[in-house]
Amino acid sequence: MEFLERVFHLKEHKTDVKTEVIAGITTFMAMAYILAVNPSILKDAGMDSGAVFTATALAALVGTLLMVVLANYPFVLAPGMGLNAYFAYTVCGNMGYSWEVALAAVFIEGIVFIILSMTSVREAIFNAIPMTLKYAVTTGIGLFITFLGLKNANLVVPDNSTYVAVYSFKDAIASGEIHSKGIGAILAFLGIIITAMFLIKNVKGNILWGILITWGIGILLQIAGVYVPNEEIGMGSLIPDFSGGFGIPSLAPTFGKMHFGTGMFSVEFIVVVFAFLFVDLFDTLGTLIGVASKADMLDKDGRLPKIRGALLADAIGTSFGAILGTSTTTTFVESTAGVAEGGRTGLTGVVAAILFGISLFLSPIFLAIPSFATAPALIVVGFMMMSSVVKINFEDATEGLPAFLCIVGMPLTSSISEGIAFGIISYVVLNVITGKVKEKKITILMYILAILFVLKYIMI
Repeated sequence: MEFLERVFHLKEHKTDVKTEVIAGITTFMAMAYILAVNPSILKDAGMDSGAVFTATALAALVGTLLMVVLANYPFVLAPGMGLNAYFAYTVCGNMGYSWEVALAAVFIEGIVFIILSMTSVREAIFNAIPMTLKYAVTTGIGLFITFLGLKNANLVVPDNSTYVAVYSFKDAIASGEIHSKGIGAILAFLGIIITAMFLIKNVKGNILWGILITWGIGILLQIAGVYVPNEEIGMGSLIPDFSGGFGIPSLAPTFGKMHFGTGMFSVEFIVVVFAFLFVDLFDTLGTLIGVASKADMLDKDGRLPKIRGALLADAIGTSFGAILGTSTTTTFVESTAGVAEGGRTGLTGVVAAILFGISLFLSPIFLAIPSFATAPALIVVGFMMMSSVVKINFEDATEGLPAFLCIVGMPLTSSISEGIAFGIISYVVLNVITGKVKEKKITILMYILAILFVLKYIMI
């Protein structure tokens, strides 16, 4: 215990070993889905799913340990959602690049980020964003992960006329889908109630217990025949399948397969690298702002101590992940689940990293955790993050309106970076046209960011 105290400064951060361990397990459980989803998405780009599974777990393990060593923060890294879809469906699909070339683009992006992190550019961007927008980012991420949770639970579904709608249990009964997606949606709602009950009663590990109990009830219903797995609609078995043994899938099909050809000097390839760079930069900054704000890690000026180390971990993790054979590695917004459990130091990350390592051998267990069991965790954490909205001054429209656009932009575009773009552009424009630039002390960097975001929409 003394060793852990000396390394992670637990008392200084008002935490203890038990709290950090529970936080690490909770964060891992909330983001373990990436072990199943990332191979599924990158497989569509022509990559070997087994190799991508191993690359995903190793990238998460190494990236998270880098965060621990360089910053001692409870932030966990893994190949990011959104960026993996851009990799598979835009770069490799619509643009026609091979996955080997796409990996090269991710590797180059990571190298550029390493340089930017070491020269304080990313840190300067973080510090230039006004506190109003930082509160908005925290709130927006709360809404975003709540929406993710509702989608993962199938409580909200796509709809042609209204974009999204409440899941139709009536149609599910008529189609026979009630025994798969329908039961999953019901269990997710039950999981929200269970997690909220534990939260209200101040039960330690409430979010983790919510995940485990929801999953456990699902297993019992599957055994009883009430829940019927249906792989065709994405509702697999909830019972771990060890028929394939405990072996680790080989990395050989993807390891070191980056291709640096003549096409990498084309304008189109540079645009691909820039797109990876831009989205990753602001997704990471947004996540760091949101998670750090929730954990009260920002100082009185809204700055995050040791942010350079955190950003460097993210950058190195990206290049290392590309070498292994996976898309951009980034700080996961699900880290908020661990923070909500009280995680405040790198010990949370160590626990999560160990579990990612173990997952290499026990993939059937972690791949069996259903999205409807982790969905309640995202929804409850989203509720917790909404508290930042009361710190925004909505009486001043030059503060409140950009914050509002930032908040709604994230869930409605399914992108943290787009929400930040809406907020920064509107903040600068509104304060310029109302003559409040000097009063607000808007930095030159904010003007540059606003211009860059506008150019992004025009050129990409």
